[in-house]
Amino acid sequence: MALAPLSPGATIGVLGGGQLGRMIALAAAPLGLKVHIYAPDAHSPAFDVAAERTVAPYEDETALAMFAESVDVVTYEFENVPAETARLVAQHKPLFPGEKALATTQDRLTEKTFLRNLGLPTPNFASVDDRASMAAAVAAVGRPAVLKTRRFGYDGKGQTLVREGVALDAALQMMGGQPAILEAFVPFRAEVSVVAARGRDGGFATFDIVENRHENHILRSSHVPAAVKPETAASAIAIARKIAQALDYVGVFAVEMFLVDGPTGERVVVNEIAPRVHNSGHWTIEGAATSQFEQHVRAIAGWPLGATTTRGRVTMTNLLGAEANRWRELLAEPGTAVHLYGKGEPKPGRKMGHVTRVE
Repeated sequence: MALAPLSPGATIGVLGGGQLGRMIALAAAPLGLKVHIYAPDAHSPAFDVAAERTVAPYEDETALAMFAESVDVVTYEFENVPAETARLVAQHKPLFPGEKALATTQDRLTEKTFLRNLGLPTPNFASVDDRASMAAAVAAVGRPAVLKTRRFGYDGKGQTLVREGVALDAALQMMGGQPAILEAFVPFRAEVSVVAARGRDGGFATFDIVENRHENHILRSSHVPAAVKPETAASAIAIARKIAQALDYVGVFAVEMFLVDGPTGERVVVNEIAPRVHNSGHWTIEGAATSQFEQHVRAIAGWPLGATTTRGRVTMTNLLGAEANRWRELLAEPGTAVHLYGKGEPKPGRKMGHVTRVE
């Protein structure tokens, strides 16, 4: 039986209490929908704007069951939700995106294999479990290459560059004994992303291609529109659509890609999939007709997807660490939208907020 769309007054359950959950809750409220946040940290910033909260570990089966029974549909704001947590919740209420998206994207080897099986362009890669498989992977992939843990890495954590002369044992030691994947280094001109949505009915919508600039592996700024050719943008969007269809995806997701120059011109190579609203889509709050957060709410609620028209040239800049202390100065800048996440201590590299400028 087809699942009926949510009605205003319904409650969306969100696993995770970070800034993404916070912005989902803020987007749901004007649509007449409530949000119940489930997170283990009592100081989670999403709690400040949610109608309901549950503070409990992701392994607490009783708390998870009570949470699921109190909502109409469940989503998540980060991709490292334990698989068992997702399975337990899905036994009670619809989970969007589904367990397949989580299982595919939580493990880099599984994800890259999935992409390759779809015929999509990825860096060459090989599995690494020990010294022997590391040597075989380097022989197959070559150097330079990037050694990454298969699970739980983000913002450059859990990875190291394997250049000529780097001892394999030293690189392996950086992984802390965790299963890893070796990926060929891609000599890219730029990093771009596609932020898109797929509805329950299979409807698909995408925002303009985003050009992303990183510092120390952390996203510093996103720029729209990206400096890519129309045919390159069309190729990137086609890749995102193919991924969404193969995962039977429902909700907003991002596909991070490398923009590469070659003998036949520029092309994109897929880096990774984020099965959630994404940092490189924050610009859409002020810069697009529908924000990525509202779009996600619409998709999982079974509602029509919103228009994705861009409102001008847009720049989104992350506020890292103590940079958020400049809030007064930033608020005084005409045309600057300031978003602060309500986090505690502004540690170096920690995403404390972002600012968006639309020209």
